[in-house]
Amino acid sequence: MSLNGKVVLITGAGRGIGLGIAKCFVQQGASVIVTDLDGAMTRAAELELGENAMGLVADAASQEAMRDAVSQLMARYGKLDVLVNNAGIGGPTTQFDEISASDSAFLSMSDAVWDEQLMFNLRTAFSSSNAVVPHLSQGGSIVNIASIAALGPTTSLPAYGAAKAGVVHLTKTLAMELAPRRIRVNCICPGLLWTRAWELLTTQMQANQPELANMSLRQIFETVVAEMTPLGGEQTPEDIGNLAVFYASDKARMITGQVVAVDGGISTK
Repeated sequence: MSLNGKVVLITGAGRGIGLGIAKCFVQQGASVIVTDLDGAMTRAAELELGENAMGLVADAASQEAMRDAVSQLMARYGKLDVLVNNAGIGGPTTQFDEISASDSAFLSMSDAVWDEQLMFNLRTAFSSSNAVVPHLSQGGSIVNIASIAALGPTTSLPAYGAAKAGVVHLTKTLAMELAPRRIRVNCICPGLLWTRAWELLTTQMQANQPELANMSLRQIFETVVAEMTPLGGEQTPEDIGNLAVFYASDKARMITGQVVAVDGGISTK
């Protein structure tokens, strides 16, 4: 699935899933632009990805910031073929402590936390797409990164699940709107990956469940994975990246508006 000559913009790609996706695109010959809020991580990602990469500090939830990023990449590459909306949970001001204060995450959640979750996990996809679509090449592709939390009730993370469900809906809406330009829009729902979000979640689990006190955060995560994943084992950023590359390739030329879970079978249970 060679992507030689393709120009790909990936938001929130300073680390984790986004960086893993970027590596997969680079391996297939694409030129990759990574954006992130953290300047140091953005520069480190650019260096790690090599000469076919460009790093830009940009807020994916800001149309203005993303328009500026698009202007910079267009000045260098002259076109844009693929947008990967990866930026999401794990922004610098996301607070999880407020949603673990009682047995009901929903009842203990403030308006501010709700709004923040939707900004990081839904508005990012909206604002970035809004800025990019006018510049996206005919026959291009948008890949949205949601979560298996979008596919069913998520009582422990109600705002996160609602935001990611919104990403799924936005995927289908944009797939119809952009079809006349043959721009395909698809969605990936990752399962269980060891990311900063899971570091925070396992920290909460350890604080709230005394039986976990003597386990490391990683051990807690691995226990969850073993209990939940029919195929066994956690998913990796490259698992997500491989599907993103396929969606962006000519082999997926007649696939649009689709949502695929990369979760080892969790969402089938």
